[in-house]
Amino acid sequence: MAANKTLLILPGDGIGPEVMVQVRRIVDWFDRRRAVGFDILEQPVGGAAYDAHGTPLTDEALSEAMDADAVLLGAVGGPQYDNAPRDKRPEAGLLRLRKEMDLFANLRPALVFDALIDASTLKREVVEGLDILILRELTAGVYFGEPRGVETLADGTRRAIDTQSYTEAEIQRVAAVGFELARKRSNRVHSVEKANVMETGVFWREVVTDLHESRFGDVELQHMYADNCAMQLVRQPRQFDVIVTDNLFGDILSDCAAMLTGSLGMLPSASLGAEDETGRRRAMYEPVHGSAPDIAGKDMANPLATILSFAMMLRYSFGLGDDADLVERAVQNVLAAGGRTQDIVGPGMEAVSTTGMGDAVLAELDRIAA
Repeated sequence: MAANKTLLILPGDGIGPEVMVQVRRIVDWFDRRRAVGFDILEQPVGGAAYDAHGTPLTDEALSEAMDADAVLLGAVGGPQYDNAPRDKRPEAGLLRLRKEMDLFANLRPALVFDALIDASTLKREVVEGLDILILRELTAGVYFGEPRGVETLADGTRRAIDTQSYTEAEIQRVAAVGFELARKRSNRVHSVEKANVMETGVFWREVVTDLHESRFGDVELQHMYADNCAMQLVRQPRQFDVIVTDNLFGDILSDCAAMLTGSLGMLPSASLGAEDETGRRRAMYEPVHGSAPDIAGKDMANPLATILSFAMMLRYSFGLGDDADLVERAVQNVLAAGGRTQDIVGPGMEAVSTTGMGDAVLAELDRIAA
């Protein structure tokens, strides 16, 4: 890969900047050791951007995100912004990024590392070997549907409205990504909705079924209601390979699946757009965890989810599967050797700092790349 790919880093709020520091160290390592380099840009986002510029996402930051080969985000949010206008809250910047970049496919893996099996609240025999990929539609549905808002009725009472809306094309494109990903995994897709009570659920099931019959008949497809899926995730999670679902249910189910692994601090994610005529697609990578303001600045946060998000970036944006494998193997080896931050520390173990975990991953990269 040419060394002039552009990476936009958006550290964000809370623990975002400190976990991003560790990723910058990994990026520098690749520049030195693997001839994989990036032109790095950096912009504030979320609360940091609001404090500096009065908006959670500046036009300059959005322009750079649209032009970058990939975007890496830390985290956004904090209690100090709870009373800000909705369009000024940190999350509004993130939603605008996703919408403007048209990042419709959100990939959230739920993978249980062997060394962390006992960190899960579920029994070992339930989660051992777990490897699920949840594909969440990200730019439509109830989070973006119109009309929305709060209105006062004629009798003086108030009513809140959110609208769940999907077009055929919006469902087709995310379902197609799910089938394509399943072909590279265990060839199974669960399509999840609420066809028993929602018109969009009925429509979702029809569209996915038609797409399966016309283009992906080689992939096993099962339909499942969202509430049953939530139950099955904690009952028998290994039945799943790829789960494809809408924006709202994907938000809920991916957090449920995340906790099967033992810690949100371990889980990366990728948000992908459509391929253009050159094969390039806009993409943003971010850890699943939030900004964790209670530990921000204390060098306690787990940087592994952000480091693993960088690995996803190497794989999905740049086709560097071997380099992505290298990062993931380094993380797995560090965990197997007992490296733990506070969120995943076990009995009798000593927690390492954010910086200490970065040191350990870099040392392991040196060892296995020697």
